[in-house]
Amino acid sequence: MKYDMYNEVLEQPRSLQKTLNEEKSHMKEIAEKLKEMDKIYLVGCGSSLSTCYSARDAIGFLSDMNLEVHTGYEFVYHKNLQKSNSALIVTSQSGETSDTVAALRKARENGIYTVSITNEAESRMMKESEDSVLTRCGRETAILGTKTYMTQLLCLYEILFRMEGSDEAKKVLNDLESIPSITEELIKSTEEENKVLAGKFKDEDIFYCMGSGPNFGLAYKIAMTMLMEGALKHACPLYSGEFRHGLIERVEKDVPIMFLNAGFPGDEHTNKSIEFSESIGAKTITFCMEDYSNIHPLLSPFILVVPVEWFIYYLSHYSGEDPGSTRHIGKVRY
Repeated sequence: MKYDMYNEVLEQPRSLQKTLNEEKSHMKEIAEKLKEMDKIYLVGCGSSLSTCYSARDAIGFLSDMNLEVHTGYEFVYHKNLQKSNSALIVTSQSGETSDTVAALRKARENGIYTVSITNEAESRMMKESEDSVLTRCGRETAILGTKTYMTQLLCLYEILFRMEGSDEAKKVLNDLESIPSITEELIKSTEEENKVLAGKFKDEDIFYCMGSGPNFGLAYKIAMTMLMEGALKHACPLYSGEFRHGLIERVEKDVPIMFLNAGFPGDEHTNKSIEFSESIGAKTITFCMEDYSNIHPLLSPFILVVPVEWFIYYLSHYSGEDPGSTRHIGKVRY
């Protein structure tokens, strides 16, 4: 049996390419407008929040751009907002996420320039923001987010790195153009090995996920939406540098820990954490950028998410779960 997530994984290259083809020139215009801003807020929830984390931490390697990331209602309740010469970029698959819509409205009330990135043309976010980017994915039904995650992240990178404008940023943007074709190849080449890997971990109930730089955002997504929402496993995301502050006391024999490694300066801590975990018999799962692609390492979340998607898909399947279904989401409204 193939669940909706399976087809949506396969649709990622087309969604990425179509979004680039149809929105790139508009994203250039948005980047030009944002260059004049003194502060930019990035807001999302769930998988969309993870794209904000990754984009912020990626551009932070090259730029002193004044960026803040908030989840929806935390932005709404924040009293210390910079209201003059500032902008808000909100991300949401549906464009209807109540927390994010509330943040958008708070920004509009305070004279903050607003940009929406969403997959639904008729959504409130598209209609209420001053500017918008439509990700070209078609309908997505699997709750954990595959093609909409990739295209949201693509849009944030396209806008922020174009704003930064340095030679290194141009290298990132140049490699970003190849993400659709690389994704297509990775989808084909990584399914079987991660199907086998998932079979080895199907009976595990808790996973820790670690990464540094922009891969913390991916670790957050893996834990919060892929493992907890999709595979119904307990999970916790951490920055690699935080391993020795808490998790080191809970790591023990046979505990599963997933590491994301792209050779960032912070991955010195990732490597030390892997060594320690393996020395005491923890079950380590490591996804290394160098095993999949040699493009710019700041694009590693785009690369590493593909094998992880297959791992999560089959982990859910072997556990008797549909990775795209929900049990309780939607039962709590606010």
